[in-house]
Amino acid sequence: MLKNRRDIVIVGGGPAGMMAGLLFARSGLKVAVLEKHADFLRDFRGDTVHPSTLDLFHQLGMLNDLLELPHSRVNEASIHIAGRQMKAVDFRYLPVAAPYIAMMPQWDLLDFIAARAKQYSGFTLHMETEAVGLLYDQAERVCGVETKDGQRLEAKLVIAADGRRSVLRDKAELPLRNIGAPMDVFWFRVDKPRGYGGDVFGTVQAGRFMVMIDRRDYYQCAFVFNKGQVDAVRAAGLEAFRAGLRSLVPDLSESFNQLTSWDQVKMLEVALDRLERWHRPGLLAIGDAAHAMSPIGGVGINVAIQDAVTAANILAGPMKSGEDPDPLLEHVYARRIGPVRRMQALQKLAQDRVIAPLLRRTKPITKPFMALRLLNSMPWLRRLPGRVIGLGFGREAIQSPEIPTSPK
Repeated sequence: MLKNRRDIVIVGGGPAGMMAGLLFARSGLKVAVLEKHADFLRDFRGDTVHPSTLDLFHQLGMLNDLLELPHSRVNEASIHIAGRQMKAVDFRYLPVAAPYIAMMPQWDLLDFIAARAKQYSGFTLHMETEAVGLLYDQAERVCGVETKDGQRLEAKLVIAADGRRSVLRDKAELPLRNIGAPMDVFWFRVDKPRGYGGDVFGTVQAGRFMVMIDRRDYYQCAFVFNKGQVDAVRAAGLEAFRAGLRSLVPDLSESFNQLTSWDQVKMLEVALDRLERWHRPGLLAIGDAAHAMSPIGGVGINVAIQDAVTAANILAGPMKSGEDPDPLLEHVYARRIGPVRRMQALQKLAQDRVIAPLLRRTKPITKPFMALRLLNSMPWLRRLPGRVIGLGFGREAIQSPEIPTSPK
């Protein structure tokens, strides 16, 4: 049974929830993280750990240990278009300890955070524990959660970090704004031929677009198609799908033969939305529960982790001193909503002005677009998208206190 009143119950063991759990426990609070699955293993979760996130681990003194985990590094990104490879993004000059994207399985990242959080006596992680409802006190303030098996866990604050289909934000009736996305994505992997490889690159043709991420011995591929067309793509057959991939990347024709079943191809329904209010008395939403990001730029987990840092910066010290967190919840929202809006505005601009027209296009692309030609010809210019993607907006430093606690 889940017993004892906690300072904070965090629902969801993703990047936002686990980082929040670590930081609040580090500040001496009693924290329980509830994760509905038995482990962190998922197919094709966001594995892009950006320089902004790596720098947070540097501030915590954990970066070197984190980078002991298996990973590959992305220093630059390019686009293959009209028969040319065009360099577009450069992370190497960012003013941080690790100026690159670390491609790291998310389950390894979450296991790493969990192990560090468990060093603090106030932290507990409850796997296979699904929160399905909220508890309220007599003043209609949220005071805890109810789990699927009927257990009740009380807390001074509940943090909803349960993803883009958040149960708790629905239960709390927080207002959601759907911004929309014109595309969905097929995720899959293919082994790399010997001697073939490189950083992240996109490959573009009229009506076709795919991003390929070098994961050392294989490519993680994101094939983009018009929203609502998943059944049509599948109905055309797997061989037609493979043929389209071969036309995009002829050099990997043999590798695409590894796709022998649709079970190897996972569909990601792209969403772009955000809550207009992230809180109500006793509850705060962060991460995907507060704002679903498009996969453009791979920024999702990094924006979510920034939410966790902001929440801890604003709430941890006062809560440790016994203050009521409710008046401070609006400050978390106020600090984070601007960066979230700016990033989503850029993603929507890319969706509407680049991706949607490209997917509709039937006329062959005979030369790279002007923006790509500029980026390719001016190396210094590639640092600008590198900074936006790598560091985002409203980047926070860790300011929440560390209060040593006795070992468990």
